[in-house]
Amino acid sequence: MTFNEMMEAIEARHSVRAYKDIPIEQGIRNQLNAFVDECNKESGLNITIQYDDPEGFDSRMARYGSFRNVGNYIVLKGKKIEDFEFVCGYYGEKIVLYAQHLGLNTCWAALTFNKKKVKTLVPADETLCMVISLGYGETQGHPHRGKSLYDVIDVKGGMPEWFVVGVDAALLAPTAVNQQKFVFTLDGEEPAIRVKGFGSYTNVDLGIVAYHFDVATGKKVKY
Repeated sequence: MTFNEMMEAIEARHSVRAYKDIPIEQGIRNQLNAFVDECNKESGLNITIQYDDPEGFDSRMARYGSFRNVGNYIVLKGKKIEDFEFVCGYYGEKIVLYAQHLGLNTCWAALTFNKKKVKTLVPADETLCMVISLGYGETQGHPHRGKSLYDVIDVKGGMPEWFVVGVDAALLAPTAVNQQKFVFTLDGEEPAIRVKGFGSYTNVDLGIVAYHFDVATGKKVKY
């Protein structure tokens, strides 16, 4: 994807929990699978996609979470490498934005899926992080009210324009229950991100947010 395409995907992506009963075309599957393979090689994870498998979101928790007609999903899993949750968030969101670019919709799910089913897909020497629903949404989703730039930075003095652009992109990233428990700092030209306060899945959130920042700035934010 080009820079403009990635930024368009960041702007367009919203969480979608209800899907049309339409299979994902084989050509789209091939592109997604190839992209996931690249992400696995880069990250050391073993992310997989389940297609045409409604059982993964056939549970009371999924219905409680308003998921409907989910037939495809991404399984974030792998051996427990260093910074496992951060890496899952980073590469999971990379796949989410690529899926958005291909015309698909997604939603991150930490609890609201069929854990009994999904765990059968995880080898004994690997760990399950989270699951992401995937498909053609009934809608394109809706933006949610979030924090402002100054709520999520700890910077003294002026800020370069690229830093502001990066944080603005980060504020569009999905986080668990929209908690946005992160803060950006800047030491000279070195941006960094850390958890602020307490919350669920904050290290996964940091990875998701860091990917948005990296895309928008072309710089690697320190974790």
